[in-house]
Amino acid sequence: MDKNRDLFLMNQIYGTLFSLTNKVQIQGDKCIAKLTSRQFMTMIAIIHLPENETTINNIARKLGTTKQSVKQLITAMENNGYVVAIPSKHDKRALNIVITELGKQIVRECGVKSINFMANLFAKFSTQEMEILWLLLKKLYSFDGVEQDGFEENVNFEIDKDQKEEQNIALREFYRKRDERNGYKNE
Repeated sequence: MDKNRDLFLMNQIYGTLFSLTNKVQIQGDKCIAKLTSRQFMTMIAIIHLPENETTINNIARKLGTTKQSVKQLITAMENNGYVVAIPSKHDKRALNIVITELGKQIVRECGVKSINFMANLFAKFSTQEMEILWLLLKKLYSFDGVEQDGFEENVNFEIDKDQKEEQNIALREFYRKRDERNGYKNE
């Protein structure tokens, strides 16, 4: 066992994760435009929470961040008319964050842009490589014993036929780019 190699790898992985997070956020902000990457992910977190459980605490837990950070994001989105805070029906001390009609429109617009952004981000990855990366990232996330509460199910957001077609077009473009760059085929 090479302890120096392990230390080297841990430092490299940590530094790369830190740099990658910043790089992805900066490029995502440019691509998505109407929302920052953090605001967009906050909206996604709200969409993935049960309707009456969209509190600041639950959003922060879903995003793996602090309540203060989420509060800042929510305040900015409230000022733009994308979300509103309403009293919780279950807990009089809590507020639920609800996406407004304008906010839903913005999420739909940013959704296709985010698919295009992710298509570029993951163009060099096969489906199998993305599955392995996701598995390893979830493993890393749970370093403190807390499992990630993912974004893969329980979506409280409807898209119409045209928006679904826009998503399909963006995904077809992803597969085309990936196949063109790497010779991969969708698995």
